[in-house]
Amino acid sequence: MSLFCRHNRFTADCAICAKGTVLDPARSTTRRRSSGSGQSARRRAGGGKAATPTFSGPHVATAVHVDAEGMRSLVRLERVPGGVRLGRWRGSALVPEAPVLAAGELVDLAARSGEALQARDATRLTAALDTATAADGDGAAGVSRGRSGDFKEELRVEPLGDGDVRVARWVQRPAIGWELQDAPPMLPAQRYAEALADALRRGSLAGDRQPS
Repeated sequence: MSLFCRHNRFTADCAICAKGTVLDPARSTTRRRSSGSGQSARRRAGGGKAATPTFSGPHVATAVHVDAEGMRSLVRLERVPGGVRLGRWRGSALVPEAPVLAAGELVDLAARSGEALQARDATRLTAALDTATAADGDGAAGVSRGRSGDFKEELRVEPLGDGDVRVARWVQRPAIGWELQDAPPMLPAQRYAEALADALRRGSLAGDRQPS
């Protein structure tokens, strides 16, 4: 490219001759703008994903537990959209496991459920606590039966020994049998009340220990 154009100007300074070339200032500006927009878009797309906040509704909780590794956690009975959830929390994170807690703690959460649940749901849970323990109770898991699509499904309050119980959903699948759904159960309050009352009838909570 010639240093001087046919208009007797420096080619770089001639708006006519520089137009559309690498010397065109408008082209340079457009390129910078386009490049910057692409980088911004990549930053937005590739930037660290914000963690989805886990919903935490009105709740009652056990005392803080400290495990062998020094991790602190507690179990909450809480009102969530669509029902009631029982789950273990570490800080602000919900542990993706079926909760295990002392039998006495489960009874205590049900007794205090009026502090978190709607009156009708809390009444169901507290009424379940009035269930008498059968003299010949077998100590097996308390069960509330339901359906999950074409599969049978149960909410179980299972004694694990040493006064602990696990509250979890189990699903029966064809040719496989019963499978533990190792996640915090979220169900209507009536299901918890049924499982709790059945556990009391069976004597599964008879040897409960109060939280220390």
